[in-house]
Amino acid sequence: MKPSLFLLGLAVCLPPPALAQSFCASDGQRAPVALVERFISADCEACWSDARSARPGPRELAIDWIVPSARGDDAPLSAAATRDSLARLEALGQGAPQDTARLATHAVGAANGRRLRVAHGLPFNDYIGTSIEMKPGTGGPWRAWLLLVETIPAGTEGTPVPRNLVRNMLMSAWDGRGALSKSEQAKFVEWRPMSIPEGANPGRLRVVGWVEDARGRVVAAAQSHCPGGH
Repeated sequence: MKPSLFLLGLAVCLPPPALAQSFCASDGQRAPVALVERFISADCEACWSDARSARPGPRELAIDWIVPSARGDDAPLSAAATRDSLARLEALGQGAPQDTARLATHAVGAANGRRLRVAHGLPFNDYIGTSIEMKPGTGGPWRAWLLLVETIPAGTEGTPVPRNLVRNMLMSAWDGRGALSKSEQAKFVEWRPMSIPEGANPGRLRVVGWVEDARGRVVAAAQSHCPGGH
């Protein structure tokens, strides 16, 4: 790994006093009570601009995936399409929407004393350092999802509703198998420099994440917040 990318990851792992102005995290934010995933076919430009799109309720977190279509680059929303959406649909046991939008809603269950934290650093050379961690690092198996999203306000980019457009994704399996030291039991953690795709606005990027149990139930969720920003 390039040294610069190592530093990107290191920045999001340090405590707030160490790098007060160099990262944004979920610290101090109320956890979402539900996840709302909106899957939009890259063929369905009308779905993106539909004012009737599902709107999240209080403390619900909406996420927008643009799903590639058979038309490839000729699809009207192809510039924002990501193959990560296909991996997510497969995990949900669903197929890709055809010329339509699809909705998946998940209640966030009781954390039972577990704390989830997500964070990201500053964009650098088309990369951004990201991290997700859960304390304590016991139990499982767990599956952690960390998404780099572009937060798009209503009334911009042709959307009448606010969007959290998925730009990149990290999925990690935390199984907790094997003999763990006391320090390893303190938390599960994953940090990774994520590439910023062409066309994304770096100033609108942040991270959201959640952890699922072996049955696919969401047990914890979090989203980053930048003071004075998104």
